[in-house]
Amino acid sequence: MTDTPLTERTTVAIVGGGLVGGALALLLARQGLEVTVVEPQSRETQLHELEPATSVDGFEPRVSALTEGTRQLLEDLGIWSEIEARRCCPYREMCVWDAEGTGSIHFDAAELQLSRLGSIVENRVVLGALARAMVAEPNLTWLDGEYVRHWRPTGAGSAVMLSDGRWLEARLVVGADGANSRIRQWAGLATREWDYDQQAIVCTARTEYGHQRTAWQRFMTTGPVAYLPLANEESSDRFVSIVWSQDVGESARLMNLDEGAFAGELGAALEWTLGAVEAVSTRHALPLRQRHAREYTRPGVVLVGDAAHTIHPLAGQGVNLGFADAAVLADEIRLAMERGLEPSHSSALQRYQRRRKVENLSLMAAMEGFKQLFARDELPLRWLRNTGMRWLDGQTGIKNRLAAEAMGSRHPLPRFSPPLPAEAE
Repeated sequence: MTDTPLTERTTVAIVGGGLVGGALALLLARQGLEVTVVEPQSRETQLHELEPATSVDGFEPRVSALTEGTRQLLEDLGIWSEIEARRCCPYREMCVWDAEGTGSIHFDAAELQLSRLGSIVENRVVLGALARAMVAEPNLTWLDGEYVRHWRPTGAGSAVMLSDGRWLEARLVVGADGANSRIRQWAGLATREWDYDQQAIVCTARTEYGHQRTAWQRFMTTGPVAYLPLANEESSDRFVSIVWSQDVGESARLMNLDEGAFAGELGAALEWTLGAVEAVSTRHALPLRQRHAREYTRPGVVLVGDAAHTIHPLAGQGVNLGFADAAVLADEIRLAMERGLEPSHSSALQRYQRRRKVENLSLMAAMEGFKQLFARDELPLRWLRNTGMRWLDGQTGIKNRLAAEAMGSRHPLPRFSPPLPAEAE
């Protein structure tokens, strides 16, 4: 590289202002760090007001099943009340069953003495709340409509080249730029990955009967299909988000069906649990690939969220892992600064990697095991699955421990002080 003058400097540059990048930016800026976010989308895209959702086409097809741990983090950021006031569906129960037998398991928040197991929220609702907080944060510069053309290490950290040729130098560059992270590639952080030869079909549906604030999931040999409950301004409980994992060939067939035929096959796939499927929105088919960076960091750069790991959607945990990455990285940077160290100090970044890598790999391995177990159709395995599910459903203590693990309450995230109300500042 030539010695092009660096025209701008910041303490932390975050490449990617989505869910995870936005949350991390707020956490660091509120610790007094100078933070710059580089995001290709315009801020108007994220700040737009929601139109009322009166039909299946009024919802965004991309939703997240947020755990209680994530909800607490968003509350600490001061944005949960806004999310809850817009469109957010807390779910109290989850029913999971095997398509090839009689095994099933039922989780209930009441057994855990909680009001909810989690919350289903459209991604754009969370993005909008994060964006409004980012605009109001004085320590945060948001370069929206900008993309990064290159990355390079420097003596004091690393730098990214912006779309207009300017260089932005930072003590630490964070790659929060998604599964196909260019930062990860430019930094030479290798991955271990494989293709599932599957796609996830996502859309919104309206069902004959209400969802009862319950998440319904049926495991088939080709993959799981789920009804995730949605809420709208009219308090209707007949809208659900669909995530249907299928082999590529079968996914193509389903995507080519007309709306009525697809609705019929969807209803049958979930055994008419909520009656007939009366309407479906535009469908999207997303390729499924598991990916994990062998290392999350090297001098001057660190990865978070999908840039570091992607996971099969059968447990809906991907975005929660990303939010946990943001919380732990912010916590390690805070601890480093309290010891008089730079936010990019290798000890802080290595501690972040150790804390997150074990949990991320453990969940990825568990999800891969579940997928392989339910993908097999041999009679002994079917018997084992169904017997095991029935046995586990009767073991309240073990079942509730598993539920607490999935909700993030057994390994709580670091806590952060929520922002003061404007009148108190």
